[in-house]
Amino acid sequence: MNRPATESEYLAGLVPASAGRHGFSRRSMLRGSLLAAGIPALLAACGDGGGSGNGGGGGGGQVTLGSNFSDEVPLKTMKAMVEDAQKKQGISIKLNTVDHTTFQNNINNYLQGSPDDVFSWFAGYRMQFFAAQGLASDISDIWGSIGANYTDAFKKASTGEDGKQYFVPTTYGPWAVFYRKSLWQEKGYQAPKTLDEMKTLSTQMQKDGLVPLAFADKEGWPAMGTFDQLNMRINGYQFHVDLMAGKEAWTDQKVKTVFDTWKGLLPFHQSDSLGRTWQEAATGVVNKTSGMMVIGSFIGQQFEEADQSDIDFFNFPEVDSAIGADAVEAPIDGFMMSKRPRNEDGAKKLLEYFGSPDDGVVQTTNDPSGIAANTKSDQSHYTELQKKCAEFVASAKSISQFMDRDTRPDFASTVMIPSLQSFIQNPNDIDGLCTQIENQKKSIFTS
Repeated sequence: MNRPATESEYLAGLVPASAGRHGFSRRSMLRGSLLAAGIPALLAACGDGGGSGNGGGGGGGQVTLGSNFSDEVPLKTMKAMVEDAQKKQGISIKLNTVDHTTFQNNINNYLQGSPDDVFSWFAGYRMQFFAAQGLASDISDIWGSIGANYTDAFKKASTGEDGKQYFVPTTYGPWAVFYRKSLWQEKGYQAPKTLDEMKTLSTQMQKDGLVPLAFADKEGWPAMGTFDQLNMRINGYQFHVDLMAGKEAWTDQKVKTVFDTWKGLLPFHQSDSLGRTWQEAATGVVNKTSGMMVIGSFIGQQFEEADQSDIDFFNFPEVDSAIGADAVEAPIDGFMMSKRPRNEDGAKKLLEYFGSPDDGVVQTTNDPSGIAANTKSDQSHYTELQKKCAEFVASAKSISQFMDRDTRPDFASTVMIPSLQSFIQNPNDIDGLCTQIENQKKSIFTS
């Protein structure tokens, strides 16, 4: 399939002018393995229950909602969204929650089986990939009623290759380097502006008995964030999106330089990362045993309410002054409608709610790590972190989604997850690694 519109095309207007004054952000990632496994039965079960209307039928039946909001804070948030939607849209919703990683790993089987009427998903290549396969419904008519709530860039991020809309964006949030302000104040640390300064800071953290960089990659996707940051800092945004699109070679010396630079950072990473979830790694930041973490703003979900004001972040540092550090990763989350919803009218009512200002308030109030995509959502409740995240994204020159959203799902899951994990385990054969990735890339992108 052809490469969809890049994030540079989404950039203009992605963040409304008011964001710099008022703020707004959010998270979520993925990883979609296209392999059939025993686990898809869990997803199939989601679609089997609850829906009582026929496709295109009246909205009186129950609407089924497949959700990957499985962690404590996201689950609480989703339940609040469902409650508000039922009240305001006059619909009955059956919420089917599946573990976040399981949902991602089996999404292809899920969509080809008996999916729920509406399901949580992500903007970018991943949305367009499944829309092009006919596994999601055109919801352009819904955009006729919710479109005024979004910038043109969000509409573009929700549009398939055929020019139709398939996605309702709800929240987004940046990736950066997060830390606890109180720990840094206690130790006298300053946010580094360059990678060399970050290495010097990491060395000092080790002397102070801290793990400099909390790190985990058990799920396979978290390490993608570090690669993305380094690639954009070393080779620039355009090279990064072209590499993700299969237009650049993984054997290019530019890519090898990224891995070699990362190799120099690994001694500062938390050890045994392949056996650790991102939540477990984030605990080190929460407990002040780790100095910082390259992660999305969703790390805030791991902090108690009383500690929310102690979260801060800095932009991933500059590596090459000729490239700079004005490219930011800010994934967009939202919802789609399956190809044959049992209760189409009810599903559309639910999606209209997700595209409303009210949903933005419910989400960003219950989960203060997020920012509403809806430009008309009230932002007066935003925390200082949410405001800073919004201003950070608003100041970006270029915005990427995330590796597993900016490239083909089969390439991300079957090639890049094991390749990055292999690198973390043994970073000494970069040439061989890049050759292996390139060979697999050629096979996948020409299929």
